[in-house]
Amino acid sequence: MDFATWLITKLRGQKVGEDNYGNVYYRSNRKRADGVREERWVAYKGDAEASKVPPEWHAWLHHTVDEPITAPTRAWQLPHIPNQTGTDGAYLPPGHDQRGGQRDRASGDYQPWVPS
Repeated sequence: MDFATWLITKLRGQKVGEDNYGNVYYRSNRKRADGVREERWVAYKGDAEASKVPPEWHAWLHHTVDEPITAPTRAWQLPHIPNQTGTDGAYLPPGHDQRGGQRDRASGDYQPWVPS
């Protein structure tokens, strides 16, 4: 968090909660002049990456719900995983260059175009 965001958070922010990943969520402690809706923001732990926000907090940040969702998780629910693009955990399909660039040959119904 840069200095300006830290200062605004300390002066105008009211802590609402924290998720399992260490992200801290705030709401403005003063009403907006236009009377629309309160400002809400997140202070990320580590790199600022929007996919690190779990669904229940995403709904709160975007004013879908008034209070953060605290419903218990079901046995079939998987834990939230942030976007893995660009990391060692990223999905690489068979034949990807980083997997050697070799893929299974196409089936027999494929006819390549050959210029005449």
